[in-house]
Amino acid sequence: MPEREEHKVPAQDVPVRGDDIRLGQFIKLANLVDSGGAAKEAVAAGRVTVNGEADTRRGRHLRSGDEVVVLDEDATPIAAARVVTGNGGDTSGDSDDDDYFDEATADDDFDPDKWRNL
Repeated sequence: MPEREEHKVPAQDVPVRGDDIRLGQFIKLANLVDSGGAAKEAVAAGRVTVNGEADTRRGRHLRSGDEVVVLDEDATPIAAARVVTGNGGDTSGDSDDDDYFDEATADDDFDPDKWRNL
């Protein structure tokens, strides 16, 4: 494992909604691989580490602070990301949503059944 320390890739912080996210979803969200199929293949081949340990469970739940690293065939790190849950310290998204929606402009007569099967 000392080889992995020498070739360390800086981990980018990737904010996620909620308290956790599954490993396969996070790999795609963080753009650590090109596709969902590549994520599935990398995890199954044991080329993904979570907090320094190989993990082959795509459904593993990641929590804030977990660091995910994708390795190439030679076990050299090629991409890394860190899970940031909640709003990730970015409150601008929440305030923008509040500013965009105004109770006074809401259409109280909206009927969802009318639009259901369009």
